[in-house]
Amino acid sequence: MDPQTTTPGRSCCEEFAQVGLSRRGFLGGALATGVATTFGSTVVQVASAPQADAAPAGARAVMVVLSLRGAADGLSLVVPHGDPVYAQARPRIAVPADRLVAKDAFFGLHPALSPLLPLWNGGRMAAVHAAGLPAPNRSHFSAMEELEAAAPGSSIRSGWLNRLIGVDANPSPLQAMQVGEGTPPAALYGSQPFLSAGNIENVQLAGADQWDTHRGRPRSLRTLWSGQKDALGSAMQAAFTAVDTFQPARTSPKEPHNGATYPGNSLGRALAQVARVVRSGVGTEVVTVDHGDWDMHTDVGNLDWGMMKRNATELAEALAAFFADLGALGDHVTVVCLSEFGRRVAENANWGLDHGYGTVMLLLGAGVRGGYHGRWPGLTNSHDSDLLVTTDYRSVLAEVVKARFGTSTAAVFPGFTPSRVGAMVGQ
Repeated sequence: MDPQTTTPGRSCCEEFAQVGLSRRGFLGGALATGVATTFGSTVVQVASAPQADAAPAGARAVMVVLSLRGAADGLSLVVPHGDPVYAQARPRIAVPADRLVAKDAFFGLHPALSPLLPLWNGGRMAAVHAAGLPAPNRSHFSAMEELEAAAPGSSIRSGWLNRLIGVDANPSPLQAMQVGEGTPPAALYGSQPFLSAGNIENVQLAGADQWDTHRGRPRSLRTLWSGQKDALGSAMQAAFTAVDTFQPARTSPKEPHNGATYPGNSLGRALAQVARVVRSGVGTEVVTVDHGDWDMHTDVGNLDWGMMKRNATELAEALAAFFADLGALGDHVTVVCLSEFGRRVAENANWGLDHGYGTVMLLLGAGVRGGYHGRWPGLTNSHDSDLLVTTDYRSVLAEVVKARFGTSTAAVFPGFTPSRVGAMVGQ
């Protein structure tokens, strides 16, 4: 699908429109690696019995992986105004240099990211430009799978986050979870347990509702499985423990703390729930959240209108509210924003951008060394020009993993030797 064919009036390629269904089909097969138990709209994938964790709120390091689905244009989010080709290649959609925020001699942030300036000015937000996959891949579905497996050329059939939690000898089903709408990412799938919840209030046993006044249904389920010692019985017992352990998060107050106000979109709702999970101290260390649609073949727009202004505003407002809500707990939370690939350098005829290669990664919160990072490759202005990748995205993730969890990256990114990026303190 290269070069892309763009149809006026369509903001999304056919592949991305279907990618949700395609990913569900792929991930359905991945469930065979463990036992999936469904409670209402919640899925608990369990491969081993959980280990209870009574750590107080904020004691654990937490990493939130926020996926910008659809291939976000890093050149619009973090603008290389110092490269003259940028403005030449985008006569209608280039962000004017005099409107950028957090501007230095070469880079600046899209003004819609202004809500994040307190984090940036406090040295708690970093941008790693020209980052991405080791080789171009313009297919949403294939690129997502490659990005989330993070083991190219390997026979390993698990995601990098599943391997991360697998470093623990006996990980809990609550150690990693997906929050919000959509399918859990392939990064979470593998032999280790994790929790997926569209709404954290739904993390309960099926039938445990207002009509079960005597709590008979959950009691019957526990009795039924209490004597089973096979794999399914062990999985059910682990799921019962997970539901019980998650109770403080499920019943926690919904009102944000510290006067935070979340936007009323899906990202805002998801991050509000993540803040409740962090605050409840149930032992969750890895959380994934999705935000889309960033597949802007048309209507990227400018500073007055368009999809880029809308999406960047949603992203910034939700993240700003999240860190305000967390308050001092934000000192334990690191957010990683990444996308499967970027967009072309030159705009197309429909005020849009077709599939490209390199993009930008954003890091926010605990352990982040603020500022602009990465090696700039320079831009060229032609129909098929890409932002080339000079930083393998795994090098960025490896620094986060090592800095926040003290974990050897060899098990998480097999066969890969990270290059130093310097976006995390001590790395």
